[in-house]
Amino acid sequence: MKVSIGKQREIDLNSIAGIETLYDSYAQRFLGLCYRYCGNREDAEDIMHDGFLNIIRNIHRFRSRGEGSLEAWMKRIMVTTSLKYLRDHAKYWKNMVFDSMDDQIDIPEETDDYPYPEISKEQLLQLITELPLGYRTVFNFYVMENYSHKEIAEMLQCSESTSKTQLLKARACLQRRIKECMKHKEYGQKASTSR
Repeated sequence: MKVSIGKQREIDLNSIAGIETLYDSYAQRFLGLCYRYCGNREDAEDIMHDGFLNIIRNIHRFRSRGEGSLEAWMKRIMVTTSLKYLRDHAKYWKNMVFDSMDDQIDIPEETDDYPYPEISKEQLLQLITELPLGYRTVFNFYVMENYSHKEIAEMLQCSESTSKTQLLKARACLQRRIKECMKHKEYGQKASTSR
C-alpha cells in the first residue's frame, strides 16, 4: 500500500523502510500529543509506540480522502490509544475525578485575545500537562483535538455538562497559571534591571 505524506512524498507501507519513514515523519508530533494526555515522557513514549503498532496493524483500513487524511486518521488512533492507556493504567484512571458544578470557582469571561504572547509553546504545554487529569483530558479533547462535548462525554462516560464544566475550569486554571508565570517573569526582569 502506497500513501502520500507531505508534499510529493510517497511511501510504500508494505516495506520496512516505508514504515520507518512514516514513524520518523510523525513520531515527534505524536509524542507531544501523547504527552499532553499523560503528562510524563516515559508513558507518552509507551502510548506513542502502542499507537504506531495500532496504525501499522490497521493501515489496510485507511482510505485516503485527500491531503491530510492520513495524518488525521493516525491522530485519531493516537488519541484513542492515549485514552485507552489512561483507562488501563489505574494510576491515571483513579485520578480522573470530575468536579461537580457545586464547586465555587471564578471563571473569567472568555476572550479571543491572547494577552500573554511572551509565554512560549513549551511553557504552555508544561502548564497544560500540570492540569488535574480530568481538566487536562477534556481540554485536550476539546481544544487540541476538536471533539464536541457530546463526543467527549461518550468517550469519558460522563455527561455533556460535566465535559463543559471541566473545560471551563481547565481554561480558568490555565489563565490563572499563565498570569502567575507572567508575574514571576516580570518580577525577574525588574529584579535583574535594578541591580
